[in-house]
Amino acid sequence: MKVARDKWRHFFVGIAMGIVLQTLMWFLLPKRFILETVIAFILVVVISYGFELYSKFTGKGHYDFNDAVAGAIGGVLGMVIILIAELCMFL
Repeated sequence: MKVARDKWRHFFVGIAMGIVLQTLMWFLLPKRFILETVIAFILVVVISYGFELYSKFTGKGHYDFNDAVAGAIGGVLGMVIILIAELCMFL
């Protein structure tokens, strides 16, 4: 099964978004791994799907639920990268 180029773009943007949000939560909520991860995950999903809803209701862009899924998957990967770095600092 071939993945469309558009989905890869959403995936890579999701990685950057996950890194930024997880890092931000890391600084705002130090040593509260579960809470910072849950908040960052919720923000990744809301932002990914929010952009797709914006496209649907304004007519600017193309609404595709799979774009939101690709962004959320990338966001989780970005979050994992920061979580690994964060956990390695405390071990």
